[in-house]
Formats: sequence, C-alpha cells, structure tokens
Amino acid sequence: MFFRNLTFFRFPPSLRSALDTLEDRLIEHPLKPVGPLELGSRGFVAPMGSAGTAMTHRLGDAIWITLGREDRLLPGSVVNEALARKLAEIEAKEGRKLGGKARRQLKDELIHEMLPKAFIKGSRCSASIDAKHGLLAVDASSKKSAENLVSELRHAMGSFPAVPVNAEVSVRAVMTGWLSGQPLPQGLSLGDECELKDPVDGGAIVKAQRQELTAAEITKHLETGKQVTRLALVLDDHISFVLGEDLVVRKLKFLDGAVDSLENTERDSLAAELDARYALFSAELHSLFGVLEKALKLSRAE
Repeated sequence: MFFRNLTFFRFPPSLRSALDTLEDRLIEHPLKPVGPLELGSRGFVAPMGSAGTAMTHRLGDAIWITLGREDRLLPGSVVNEALARKLAEIEAKEGRKLGGKARRQLKDELIHEMLPKAFIKGSRCSASIDAKHGLLAVDASSKKSAENLVSELRHAMGSFPAVPVNAEVSVRAVMTGWLSGQPLPQGLSLGDECELKDPVDGGAIVKAQRQELTAAEITKHLETGKQVTRLALVLDDHISFVLGEDLVVRKLKFLDGAVDSLENTERDSLAAELDARYALFSAELHSLFGVLEKALKLSRAE
C-alpha cells in the first residue's frame, strides 16, 4: 500500500482528541454507488480493502484513510457529437435551426438520456494522518485532488482546519544550493533526476533523468543562472523521491534497505501484511517530513 506521492497539510495538534471519533464519522459518509443520473459519487471506503471493513486503520497516532469515488464517463465531445446529429436531423426534418435556449435544453435532454448508459470508473485516494504532530499526507501529486480529499474529510468531521504546508524559505533556492554543492541535511543524498528553469518569464526549462547530477553539463546550467524546481533525493538509502518547489513529493519509492524486513518475515494473512506495510510507511513518512520540515522551515498550524 505504499503511497506514490505526498501532498502535505498541517492541522492543529489540539484536534488529536477529535480524531478519536474519526471511525464513527467516516462510517456516516461511505462511498455510495453513483446514481443513474449522477455524474459522480464520493465517500470513504475501508483502506484495507478486502482485508478489513473498518473505515480507518490506526497504528498509535498514525491513521490510514481512503476516499473512494465513482465517475460516469461521459466526455463532452461525445455529447457534442450527439447534439450535432440531433440538430442536423431537426434542421433536415423541420427546415429550421434551433436557437440558443432550445439548443441548451436539447443538450440537457441528451445528457439525461445518455448518463445511465455511461461507463463508471472507480478510483481511490489514500491519506495518512499523524494525529500527534498535526500532519496529513495525501497520496496525490495534484493539489486539487489532495484538496478534494481534505474537503470530504472536513465534511465528515464537521470541521477540520487543515491547511497546505508552506515553507518560510525559498524551496527553489534551497534545492539549487544542494545541487550546487552545499551540504544536504543529514541522511539526504542526491538522486538521478532534476528540473532546472531559467528564472526569467518564458525562460528555458531543462529536464534530466537517469543523470549523474554532479556532472559537468548540470553544473554548466547552474552557472548560466538556471534554478532547480524539482530534485530527486534519497533518504537514508530507504526511500527515493522527487521534491518539487511546490512542496509535493512525487515518485516516492521504498528501496531495498526499507523493504528487506517485510520480505524476510512471513505473515499469515493479507491484513497482517498490510498492517506491517503501513507501520513501515508511517515510520518512514515521519522521518522524511522531519528532515524536510527542518531544512525548509515548513509551517505549522497552531
């Protein structure tokens, strides 16, 4: 169940006691099948899937939750094609063109007719809550997707004042310094990917992958004034990731040093396996955020 991305939010640690009722709150807001005339449905599901029915999976102060969604696939292009055919039929039969209001009404009628026949696509988005430190990490690279989960959580809880994490320093400047040779925080090392941008409007963008980041060609780009907007990093040889100037962690991957303990231990059920994986994930997440919080002076929600 390892997350692939991390978008961070902070909330006041004073909410820790309110999270004791989280299971009951989420039970009242489950994912329901999308109705025949609905475009989509949102609600919480059991994070452990077939291995459990609880709406939360908790290990100490770490809480794993999952938002489910179902969406009817009805692309606008499909609706517009059907509308064009219908308009052509009306014009050929009646010798007249429909006005704007009549066209809109006809389009609504077509959507009403087509929705029940549209395919349904399901998806899941998980999040990990650190109740003690007031941290919420959503497995999403898009801030909009992450905000959607937080919005549903607010709705379920009645109130959940979580705000996106901000840095008190320039993330771009700090990452540029790391790539230029300044000391990295303890435990961090450079990976093999970066994105550099010329700071002027419309300036050049250089993307490097599977690249030795201390190579001369990277240094030359830095010498011309380009700045780092994304940087691949490795923490304690346990996890690799790409940090963006937007503070979103992408391409999160657990390395052999972290997963060896999981592979060397036999477990008698899927639930036990997922429990062990979440224990490892939540511990590594705590370490990762601690390093980033100190290095980038990340904001707190008081």
